Amino acid sequence: MRADRLVSLVLLLRQRGRLSAATLARELEVSTRTVLRDIEALSVAGVPVYAERGRHGGFALLPGFQTELTGLTHDEALALLIAGSRRGAQAFGLGSALASAMLKVVDALPESHRDTAAGVAERLLIDPETDLLSRRVVAEEVPDAIVAEVRRAVFAGHKLRIHYVAAGRKPRWRTVDPIGLVTVRDQGYLLATRSGEDRTYRLSRIRAAEELDEPAQRPDRIDLDRAWKDRGTRFRTGGDQVAVLVRVHPVRREELLDTALAVLSEEADEDGWLRLEVTFQDSRHAEWALWQLAAGAEALAPAWLRASLHDRATAIAARYRAPELS
Repeated sequence: MRADRLVSLVLLLRQRGRLSAATLARELEVSTRTVLRDIEALSVAGVPVYAERGRHGGFALLPGFQTELTGLTHDEALALLIAGSRRGAQAFGLGSALASAMLKVVDALPESHRDTAAGVAERLLIDPETDLLSRRVVAEEVPDAIVAEVRRAVFAGHKLRIHYVAAGRKPRWRTVDPIGLVTVRDQGYLLATRSGEDRTYRLSRIRAAEELDEPAQRPDRIDLDRAWKDRGTRFRTGGDQVAVLVRVHPVRREELLDTALAVLSEEADEDGWLRLEVTFQDSRHAEWALWQLAAGAEALAPAWLRASLHDRATAIAARYRAPELS
């Protein structure tokens, strides 16, 4: 909306000083012509913005100009800045709204604390793109238009029609009653019901979405955390899943957890290794996951998994045995 953009423009000038039309256009994701029109509108409204000519010119506010946008305390603003550095807003298509909100949060701080707020981004790194082993954390890309349509249906309490691609199946349309949105490790999920049955849809698998006018059939209030845990429990205990008792070296623990569905128990052995009971989707998944850890893990049970890994290791060793010298 233009009103939000005008506020963001003023905040940018207040916090960064003189900026060129091109820089403002890039920050606000609009054309330079739109920026010039907005500058003119601000001047007409009495905001003391002026232009400086020349190679290093641009637009600036008269010194001392103040805005009253929020009543946040210093600690509240810092807490929002820290929370805002996470990627949940991106997963739900609210990245641009987050950027605008962060400008307002910084502006709410007393002038003496603005440098502290500006330094927050430099002193904190939350959810980096790679871990300590340089493994890239891949965030799923979902078109903003789809996420926005899903989000509107969730907030308005309307039924939602989605074109969904379930794993291993052809895409098809279905009408659901949306309950809420959840983001886990940069992956977004829609919690909903269909024909009265609980359903969980991965946002990245929605190819199209359409909010309907019909009210959704759902409770007025929902404990989303409890709903997510309940669905996770049903997922972990359903199908052909297998439980595995495994010993793993501490440096390989995260790799194991990245592939397992769930951790049922965990304790440390006297030698420093960890003993975990974990679940996998099926027997092939369990064998593949343990094989990736090589000598960094040992499957203790079930017996068939130990035997399978032994047979595979024996075959590999035989293939790479050094030829006998005559």
